[in-house]
Amino acid sequence: MTVSAPAKINLSLRITGKRDDGFHELETLVLPIESLADELTFTESDQFSLHCTTPGVPTDESNLISRSLRLFEKESGFACPYEIHLTKHTPHGAGLGGGSSDAAHTFLALNELTKANIPLETLAAWAGQLGSDIPLFLYQAPCWCRGRGEIIEPTQLEWNRRILLLKPAFSIPTPWAYSRWKESRELPGVSYTKQTACDQILVNDLERPVFEKFQFLAELKQFLLEQTETEAAMMSGSGSTVFAILKDNADAEGLLGSTLGELDPTMWHHITPASDSH
Repeated sequence: MTVSAPAKINLSLRITGKRDDGFHELETLVLPIESLADELTFTESDQFSLHCTTPGVPTDESNLISRSLRLFEKESGFACPYEIHLTKHTPHGAGLGGGSSDAAHTFLALNELTKANIPLETLAAWAGQLGSDIPLFLYQAPCWCRGRGEIIEPTQLEWNRRILLLKPAFSIPTPWAYSRWKESRELPGVSYTKQTACDQILVNDLERPVFEKFQFLAELKQFLLEQTETEAAMMSGSGSTVFAILKDNADAEGLLGSTLGELDPTMWHHITPASDSH
């Protein structure tokens, strides 16, 4: 069995306070990016093993895929002796949820392969033990997520805009970004105001702490906002990906070329088709 594990962007991410458990209280709207996805291939074997050809991706028990499989075995009582091959397309540390999506789709695949028929809400509770943003990927739809991310409400979202995603070589640790949120300040000359696209309000409270230290991302966002092709531009999650939502009939490849040429020709990039998501 081969499954696709799509990335996501946060169209909106508001931090509404600090919780007693140390996490932050969130309200975020997440949009799956179907055209950008890792692939997981499950093959029956004598014992579990994980393989990945991408350098730097751990394939031991520390990987979220491994941890998901072990947790599924423990909670469901089903043995899962599968050889899993991971093909990475979503970059690591990008604010695109690649590892979390891999973990969620491991739960979904094992539930189908073992015929365990675990309800989705139960899988979500298990997934939440491993990471706050893993459960949302189980729903395979745009979602509003609240609490620390565990309160999930799938939503209908009419989305017909192409999106340009850009990520520089560096990554940003999510816990660091949240830890700096309260004390951070806005940079002069950088727009943090709400934007609108496809009738959705776009805002990201984590831009403030991240831009303060990684000013290239602020420069990237401002450059994209100044281009005629761009309807809105924002950082996704805790970064380091910045995305531009494109106007109808905008020249996406032209915008990509000018951005790479002006700022950093080595940036990772992806352009979605107009009907990419739900």
